[in-house]
Amino acid sequence: MIKSITLSLVTTSFLLASSLVQDATNAGLKAIPNSQLELLKLIDNPKNKLTDAKVELGKKLYFDPRLSKSGVISCNFCHNLGEGGDDGLEAAVGHKWTTNPHHLNSPTVYNAVFNDKQFWDGRSPSLENQAQGPIQAAPEMAATKKHVVDTVTSMPAYVAEFKKAYGTNVKITFEKITDTIGLFERTLVTPSKFDDFMNGDKNALSKAQKNGLKTFIKLGCTSCHTGVGLGGEMNAFNVVAKYKYMNIGDFKGDKNGMVKVPTLRNITQTAPYFHNGMEKTLQSAIKEMGRIQLGVKISDKEVNSIKEFFTSLDGRKAKIVMPQLPTSTDKTPKPNLK
Repeated sequence: MIKSITLSLVTTSFLLASSLVQDATNAGLKAIPNSQLELLKLIDNPKNKLTDAKVELGKKLYFDPRLSKSGVISCNFCHNLGEGGDDGLEAAVGHKWTTNPHHLNSPTVYNAVFNDKQFWDGRSPSLENQAQGPIQAAPEMAATKKHVVDTVTSMPAYVAEFKKAYGTNVKITFEKITDTIGLFERTLVTPSKFDDFMNGDKNALSKAQKNGLKTFIKLGCTSCHTGVGLGGEMNAFNVVAKYKYMNIGDFKGDKNGMVKVPTLRNITQTAPYFHNGMEKTLQSAIKEMGRIQLGVKISDKEVNSIKEFFTSLDGRKAKIVMPQLPTSTDKTPKPNLK
C-alpha cells in the first residue's frame, strides 16, 4: 500500500513538472542545450568559426587595458567577469572617469550571445561588431583604430598568436582584433538550474522556484522576456505607463522607441537595473515593470515569488583564469591620460 502511494506521488510530481515545462515552452522560454554540439550551433559564428586558439587570444585582448588610450581600461573594466559581467554602476564610467553622457548602464556580457542585437538601442547586429564601439568611444576606452592595431602588432607574442589562430598570412586589422574579442564573448554562457529543469531534471528547481516560474508566466512577464536569453529582443518601452526615471539621461530607444530587453539570466547579480540603472533592487524593478509594461500592480507576495524563480537563473560560470599578457615593447604606444 505504502509503495503504491509513493509511486503515485512520484508520478504526480513528474506530471506536474512536465506540465510546467510545457507551460514555459508555450510561453516562449527556452533552455540552454545540455548538448555541447547543440550549444555550439547557437553560439558559433559561421563567418569566423570558434576555435580554442581564437578564444584564448580573444580572452587576452578582452583583459588587456593597453587597447585603451589611457592604458587603464579593458573590456573587463565595465564587464567584470568576476561577478555579474557588468560594473555594478548606474552608468558606465570610462576614460578620465567620464560617466556615460547618456547615463546608460553597462549590460552584462554573460549570455549576450543570445541577444538578437547589441546595445540598448539595438544598433549593433553582433558581439563582434559591438566590440568596436566602446573601444573607440571617447567616454569609454577612447582609442583609435590605429592605436589598437599599433598596440597589438608591437608585441611579437600577439603577432604569433594571431598567426596561430588565423594562419601565417593573417592581416591584423582593427576589425580582426574586435572580431576575436567577440568570439571570446560568445563562449560566456552560464547554464543554470532553470536549464536543467527545462532539459528534463524535474527536481532541479525547488518548490518556491517552480511557483515563481508559474507566477512569472501568469503575470505575462514572458511577453518580453522569452527565448534562450529570457530577453535580448527589441521591444516597446513605456507600454501602458511612463517609467518614473525616464528623465534621467536622454535615452529614448531606437528611432521607433524600441529598447533591447535585458536578459534575466544572473539577474540577481547585475543590479542596478533598467537602461539608466535607476532601479536599485529587484523588488522595485519587478514592480515598475509590472506598472509600465503590463499595467498591473504586482503584490509583494508575487514579487517575492518571481525573485525565487530568478535565483534559478543564477548560472554556472566557467572558471576563467586571468591571462598573462604579452610584454610591451619600445614600439608599444605609451599610456595617454589626456
